[in-house]
Amino acid sequence: MSVDSSVTRQDAVALSPGLWWGLLGVASFSLTVPFTRVAVGGLSPLLIGAGRGVVAALLAAVALVVTGQRLPVGRQWVRLAVVAGGVVAGFPLFTSYALMTVPAGHGAVVIALLPAATAVVAVLRSRERLPRPFWIMAAVGAIAALVFASLQGGGFGQLHAADLLLFGAVVAAAIGYAEGGLLARELGSWQTVSWALVLSAPLMVAMAAGSMLQQPPSATPVQWAAFAYLAVVSQYLGFFAWYRGLAIGPMAQVSQVQLVQPVLTIVWAALLLGEELTWPTVLGGLAVILCAAVAVRIRLGRTMAGGAIART
Repeated sequence: MSVDSSVTRQDAVALSPGLWWGLLGVASFSLTVPFTRVAVGGLSPLLIGAGRGVVAALLAAVALVVTGQRLPVGRQWVRLAVVAGGVVAGFPLFTSYALMTVPAGHGAVVIALLPAATAVVAVLRSRERLPRPFWIMAAVGAIAALVFASLQGGGFGQLHAADLLLFGAVVAAAIGYAEGGLLARELGSWQTVSWALVLSAPLMVAMAAGSMLQQPPSATPVQWAAFAYLAVVSQYLGFFAWYRGLAIGPMAQVSQVQLVQPVLTIVWAALLLGEELTWPTVLGGLAVILCAAVAVRIRLGRTMAGGAIART
């Protein structure tokens, strides 16, 4: 009994670094929605979505050159384009436009679908077969988010354009996360994000320049600071902590830390932006997070069980 207890304590100590790195990554991402809400007050959504990619691409290029990373080959470039389309272009642009008209707390509830959506895309991408409860909980979570968005939009069944953009952001990020997770096994975790940023840089530069010519920025220092955070931390450095946590692992446990993100985002929206913490927001967020948590746990449990069978 004492031997087992000793092993358990050692395992707990070994797990803590990965969990702490994962929590640091999630904490950094949890500020993305509130700071985007701040930035759109003085910067165009196109400039925010594209400009943050330009700044992050510069940092990524320096990191890749300094560390002497090898170039991706063949079909890896196509897969990097999928990652870039999801997490470099799709999610930042969709959320920037959406948060022009909806509160950060509202956005956090809809984006709480992301863990479950990522699990669904990963299942479809890998052609993994999962039991019916997984699909039921993923569907219930999506329905809960739809109901919340429609009720907040003025009545059941009524969705605003901003809600459609938020759902688009969830789909884009889920595709980017799932494909990036698979590609990271070949290129490395932070290297995958870095190459995706570099690959998308020409398009992001063109979009950012066009936005500045069409609508010159007139932001306050606070709004520029929010943009800087989005570019440096949300778009790049946050992935270092997140992927380091996943690498230290165990990945199944660390990945579930992402379920804390929407809770933190809602809290930040209340503290930093003064948004009212309403019961619909709290209940809607809890419902979506609960469904996502159950769906993710079912998939992780199935994956870990399969791994155990394979090892035997």
